[in-house]
Amino acid sequence: MDKVQILAAEFDLLKNEIATGYRASGMAVSGNWAQELQVHVSSSGASLSAPGYINGRGPGTPPPSEAIEQWIKAKGIAAQLEKDLTITSLAYLIAKKIGREGWQPKPGANSFIETIITPERIQQIIDKVGESYIDEFTTDIINFLKLATA
Repeated sequence: MDKVQILAAEFDLLKNEIATGYRASGMAVSGNWAQELQVHVSSSGASLSAPGYINGRGPGTPPPSEAIEQWIKAKGIAAQLEKDLTITSLAYLIAKKIGREGWQPKPGANSFIETIITPERIQQIIDKVGESYIDEFTTDIINFLKLATA
């Protein structure tokens, strides 16, 4: 296996473990966050990207009311609404409040990521990729020596 394949396999494992941790954390409502995790691998390295809203949101522009409406429905809040309050009205009010004050997850809610991506785990990946470099380098040296002695 070459270094790109190793990185792809390791980062796919991380992605799957993070998605599982997210669902187990109780933060998942729609499941969209886990579905939006992406692994990017090239010959120069690998990265894992995720929607930033898991870390909260500062005050400023309100989020789209449609996203809040979906969240209200997915959480089952819609069934508990008073007769005078529609889902659209509640979504608008929540979006305005988030825009005004921001939003932060409960403390420790997204700590599942830190239990998956640990310094030890990163070192294991580095070690595996390093072995492929050593194999590649050794093969290159052997081939060079064969050519030199021929």
